[in-house]
Amino acid sequence: MQTVMRSYQGLSYLVGLNWDWLFTLGTIVVGLLAGAFLGTALLPH
Repeated sequence: MQTVMRSYQGLSYLVGLNWDWLFTLGTIVVGLLAGAFLGTALLPH
């Protein structure tokens, strides 16, 4: 049981360390998708 609790705490710690990196990556992807959508929506046909 102690091993399970230690591994869970370690996993929680890693997620806490990388949360800002995941948020930044998600923000970049959403921005690129929004730019692509606006670029295609505003072009005259």
